[in-house]
Amino acid sequence: MPYAGDVDVETAYQQVTSDRDAVLVDVRTRAEWNFVGIPDLRAAGKDTLFVEWQGYPAGTPVPDFVETLGNELVRRGIAKTAPIYFLCRSGARSLNAALAMTAAGYGPCYNIADGFEGPVGPDGHRGAVGGWKARGLPWVQS
Repeated sequence: MPYAGDVDVETAYQQVTSDRDAVLVDVRTRAEWNFVGIPDLRAAGKDTLFVEWQGYPAGTPVPDFVETLGNELVRRGIAKTAPIYFLCRSGARSLNAALAMTAAGYGPCYNIADGFEGPVGPDGHRGAVGGWKARGLPWVQS
């Protein structure tokens, strides 16, 4: 497998909060962080890392994603072999981030399958069917 695999949000939260080496990386856009909310790991004494996979508003991939995240991991003293859990809105961008970082020699790298907001529900909205928010995991909004 080209990356460590998909995990559900509960597993990711449990691993990130119980394994002192594990890290959560939110790859959504700044706009999403500001207007939708962010995971809150403060109770575990940790911070989420925020590195965009795609820029906003164009939606084009950030060309230096691997270098930017790699530099942030070094700055924080996080080993290249630390477990990395990637989060986006619904699990697509985070999968690509997990693949890219695995290819660059990091990880194990995991994709959080339902992301922060999960799939679109019957009402046409995200955030109620699955994902970080719907599962009641800690988050804050700025």
